[in-house]
Amino acid sequence: MASSMRTRQTVRDMVLSMLAVGGVVFIGYLFLPHSGGDGVHVVDYRSALASAKRAAPFPVLGPQGLEDDWRATSVEYRQDKKGHNVWHLGFVTPTGQYAAIEQSDGEREAVLSEVTLGAKPDGNASVSGEDWQRYQGDKYRGLTRQTGTATTVVTGTASYDELARLAQSLK
Repeated sequence: MASSMRTRQTVRDMVLSMLAVGGVVFIGYLFLPHSGGDGVHVVDYRSALASAKRAAPFPVLGPQGLEDDWRATSVEYRQDKKGHNVWHLGFVTPTGQYAAIEQSDGEREAVLSEVTLGAKPDGNASVSGEDWQRYQGDKYRGLTRQTGTATTVVTGTASYDELARLAQSLK
């Protein structure tokens, strides 16, 4: 009988301990902040764009008039290992895809291969009356044209329509 009573106390103590731990976890859950968004970290690219326009030896292009559902997530102006100037501005598109503006005064074919991950020519497109070459790869696609001494590529996982919308906004 003593053994039966000890077993009940042990089980009761274990249940009470679990309830106490569960209560602490529940209270912690209620008071700790939760991520309410989709995890996209939006950046303000305007000052970096202005700085790049002053520093670059080519006309740096940035978007004007894009809707608010185009969210900038990365921005960078730098020199690569070979000393070429590189401008990058990445976005999450309205459909949740990736799109980026890439410009460089590096060798055109090397720039295209790097930013489109080896995509191949896929015809031409007219964007705001300007001719752009299309490139299609396994993962990325892109629209490209020469702008002064720089190669401009609008690339990403976004559709050609979304890439054209981004290219159309470049000023």
